[in-house]
Amino acid sequence: MEKTYKIGDRTFVLDQTKAEEAFSAKKIINGKDTMFFNILPLKYQWAYDLYKTMKNNHWEPEDIPMQKDVELWRSSDLSDVERWIIKMAIGYFSAAEGIVGDNIQHVTRDNVTAPELKLVLGRHAHEENIHADSLVYMISSLGINPHECEAMFEDIPTIERKTNFVVSNSRALRRDMDLDPTADKQAFAKNIFLFGQCMEGTQFYGLFGMVLSLYRQNKFPGIGQMFRYTLRDESNHIEVFRNLFMDLIEENEDVWTPEFREELIDLMREAVDLEKEFIRDCLPVNALGLSADEFCQYIDYIADRRLEGVGLSPLNQGVENPFPWLAEMMDIKKEQNFFEGRVTEYQKASALGSVDDDEL
Repeated sequence: MEKTYKIGDRTFVLDQTKAEEAFSAKKIINGKDTMFFNILPLKYQWAYDLYKTMKNNHWEPEDIPMQKDVELWRSSDLSDVERWIIKMAIGYFSAAEGIVGDNIQHVTRDNVTAPELKLVLGRHAHEENIHADSLVYMISSLGINPHECEAMFEDIPTIERKTNFVVSNSRALRRDMDLDPTADKQAFAKNIFLFGQCMEGTQFYGLFGMVLSLYRQNKFPGIGQMFRYTLRDESNHIEVFRNLFMDLIEENEDVWTPEFREELIDLMREAVDLEKEFIRDCLPVNALGLSADEFCQYIDYIADRRLEGVGLSPLNQGVENPFPWLAEMMDIKKEQNFFEGRVTEYQKASALGSVDDDEL
């Protein structure tokens, strides 16, 4: 079908069939390779919807006051355990957020082909930059030695093992991949599962819970608020990668073999074991109403939610969430300015204001 436009003495013929062919050529991988960023017509509506939600959730670290956090940090009112949790959180996430962003840019975004996927992944990478910037803001505000944070990646074995778990996979895929063979498609799908469901979706949640536990006790209001915003962002990131993964295997049925499914379950099992070891380093003694065993149970609960979310069998059927209050902590549609009591909308009009309990 052709549509003809006559403008003055010029005639333009647009071939609708070619446009429809271009639309059908949009795929997660191995789609039409083009330098043109033709987002419309949308094929992956979820990607554009998530992009809009993420954009409307935009926040800046410097908008969040740190005065009370600094006063508490400099006081003698903090226990060694509280200081250690904050140092571990800042030390781990100051580099972990960058690892995620780097993988998005150099592995995930390089290999997907539909423009709307590149759009939402670009926003995802930008949010990782914001998270990294927030940690710089925390470090500089509290006066923590940044070299000490860097040293954690070399001197604390559980952090090193968690880092190698994901970085080794990412490095192996930094090449021009031929995504026609099933094995290469599975390698790419594994990377999406590893970073979306294992790392951001599970391994981030132990320290998130600890920091928000302190925040719940009216400690570190600035840091706690930034972690709440970060966790809201992470919920969207998990969903981006879950949708990518599900559409990838739907479009490439050869990927979804019984052996590959077992490989992914084993990957999550390894992620959980590494996270539990790390949790015991973050919380070496039970204190402040916090228990390492409860956080380990929470990781079991989260991991099973991630597995079931992509159609895989859980590791611990029926495990309960020991921290139901975390869902309430994530209702951050409106926040009060810590100094003026002024209601602030960090999420722009028309965007969703809370994370559903299903994401926790």
